[in-house]
Amino acid sequence: MASKSKPITVAAPPEPMQPRPYRIQRVRQETHDTFTLELEPADGVDGFGFEPGQFNMLYVFGVGEVPISISGDPATPRRIVHTTRVVGTVTRAMRKLKRGDRIGVRGPFGKPWPIEQARGRDVVLVPGGIGLAPLRPVLYALMAQRKQFRRVTLLYGARTPKDVLFPKQLEQWRSRSDFNVSLTVDHATGAWRDNVGLVTSLIPRAQFDPANAVAMICGPEVMMRFVVMELEKRGMTDDRIYVSMERNMKCGLGFCGHCLFGPTFICKDGPVFRFDSIRHFFSKREV
Repeated sequence: MASKSKPITVAAPPEPMQPRPYRIQRVRQETHDTFTLELEPADGVDGFGFEPGQFNMLYVFGVGEVPISISGDPATPRRIVHTTRVVGTVTRAMRKLKRGDRIGVRGPFGKPWPIEQARGRDVVLVPGGIGLAPLRPVLYALMAQRKQFRRVTLLYGARTPKDVLFPKQLEQWRSRSDFNVSLTVDHATGAWRDNVGLVTSLIPRAQFDPANAVAMICGPEVMMRFVVMELEKRGMTDDRIYVSMERNMKCGLGFCGHCLFGPTFICKDGPVFRFDSIRHFFSKREV
């Protein structure tokens, strides 16, 4: 009699409203108010992949949950990385977590950065402050497939030298011959010898072809508005400029309506938007 074959166990996709337990593998302080959590599944099942620009809902048990962009390498989905700033009750509680503690994860959610649309073009990345974290997965993806893109330009601005995120990685990227990296701070202190001024001051002299480039911007909304204006002065059109609108998200699925932005939901239709699709209500205070 033929023996019965052993059934194959396949991991089911996560329930979108049910947090999955992850264990903290590492906590790293980045700046005075910004920290990174590296997480791995606590249930022994492999993690699920993500695309650059997507976010997770992180749940601190007994406190609540917040949306945090994924800032790690898409090529290593088992260990997911989140970098965030302490801005409220949940992130304050999250900052106190230690290696071995558990945290709930829902996701990934949201529309990603336009990696496919950027193939064969110049790529211009303009993050401000903590906005470098959601764009870091793009840099990992560009490095992994470097020959499929033309010039890669990173223009990064922070408030002060102490607020610069991932300084060691920035130096590594800057040392590459196939990356163009420029840094600036609003206010120089200490031994800072680099550019001083707003990140928009880097755009006029950046090396890229406006007629054949894709731009990705992440930072405070006022900063993104002026970056778009400078890119337009260089000749870029709105259909090749993308911004990340990370605000007011609560459920991640467009159910609660908390992140309604004009006719769209940031969590479901974004957080990455092509600028021509939101330009007419981007700077309206009522939206």
